Order: sequence, then structure tokens, then C-alpha cells
Amino acid sequence: MPSTKERLVTPGIRPLIAGNWKMHGTLREAAALAEAVRAGAAASPPAADLLVCPPFPHIHVLAVALLGQGVAVGGQDCHAAAKGAHTGDVSAAMLRDIGASHVILGHSERRADHGEADADVRAKVAAALAAGLVPVVCVGETEAQRLGGEAEAVVRRQLAESLPDGFAGIIAYEPVWAIGTGRTPTEGDIAAIHGTIRDSLAARFGAAGQGMRILYGGSMKPGNAKAILALANVDGGLVGGASLVAADFLAIAASAG
Repeated sequence: MPSTKERLVTPGIRPLIAGNWKMHGTLREAAALAEAVRAGAAASPPAADLLVCPPFPHIHVLAVALLGQGVAVGGQDCHAAAKGAHTGDVSAAMLRDIGASHVILGHSERRADHGEADADVRAKVAAALAAGLVPVVCVGETEAQRLGGEAEAVVRRQLAESLPDGFAGIIAYEPVWAIGTGRTPTEGDIAAIHGTIRDSLAARFGAAGQGMRILYGGSMKPGNAKAILALANVDGGLVGGASLVAADFLAIAASAG
């Protein structure tokens, strides 16, 4: 197991720390959080790129406020269609138009709560790429799948079926059973799955796959970030609850150096 003092991020890849704010915060609260992240990053620039993904209603205001400030803004989902009779949905082009540069797709909460299958995720990823967004595609196993020895097979299948040909984006590994629970896989388990993801990406996309960021997204927090970010093929984090506290989010980003 690598020492936490080693930096084993994939050569040539700058780490990314992304905050998934989920369905939290009023506009005033979101603006204050974004400002705290911006100010903290300006005062002590982290050795990582920063991305925040607020709820849909807040994206434009934050994108304007953070423009040119070293903090990117993304969405948490998009529809596969460019436009149409899809009440309550938002297209990738709309996200891009209001200032988003990234979009999270295939998150386990979307897969579970909204019944999204790999084919649905694949169509959304294609739409995001067509609109000029960087997709952050989530994959990961449930606790039952891990206990059944299926974790790597599940992740390989999700990668194969959720990514369109010509994919250019980011992968986030989220052990579903760890999200929001405070539980974390062992460093060995994380390294093994991230290695599997890297192998799958390289086998399908060649050199481009070798250079894609792979984020870890399962209860990352200041106390465990340094050890996780030191693992091979962990190129950053997709952070949930800890991203709602600017000091914690920035501490995680500082651990990437």
C-alpha cells in the first residue's frame, strides 16, 4: 500500500475535487458557500482543480459569480434530448447556456430513485458531449453486489454500457453502500476498483483512457482524503456532504497536493 506521502495520481493528470451539493441550500446559502470556496482557494491555491455542482436553480448565479475565479460549476443531471415535451427536465444545452461546464451523470441516486439504466446514462452522456459539457459518469456497486464478489464485474459492465464510443470525460467510482453512511472501503478495495476502471478505459479508449480522471466518491472527508488521494489511479474526489462546508471541501482539496 502506498504511503500517504506519495502522490500517485496518474502522470500528467491534475487532480479534480468536485462537490455534489445535491438538493441542499437556498440561493443565498449557495452563494455564500460558493464565495467561501472561492475566497479560500484564492488565499491558498490547492494543487487541484475545483468544481461545484449546485441544484439547478442556483447554477447561473454561481456560474456568473465564479467566472474566472478558478472554480468551475456543473449540473447534477441532464436529459438525453436537446429539447422537447419533457416536463421538469433540463437539457445539456441549457446547462451549457447558463454557464455550466460539467454535469454529473449516472449517480447512484439517479439510478436507484429514478430507475436510470446504463442505456439511459449512455444517452445522457452523448447529449452532454454534444453540448460541450464534460460528463462526470458515476459507477459503483451496492453492498449486496460487493458481498457477492461482483463489485469489479458490475463496474466493468457499467463502464461498457454507460459510455458511448468516443467518450471524453471523467469517471467517478462511488461504492453505493458508502454514500452518506460515513463508511469507507479499505484503501486496498478502492485501489483495486480504480485499477479495474483504468484498465477498462485503457482497453477501450487507448491513450485517451489512460489520461482520463477517475474520482473517488464514497464518503470522502478531510480525515480520510489524504490517504485515499495518495492511491494509484485516484485522480480526485466527488464529494457529497463534506462539500457543503467550505472549510472541509478546501481541506480535501489541500490533501491532493
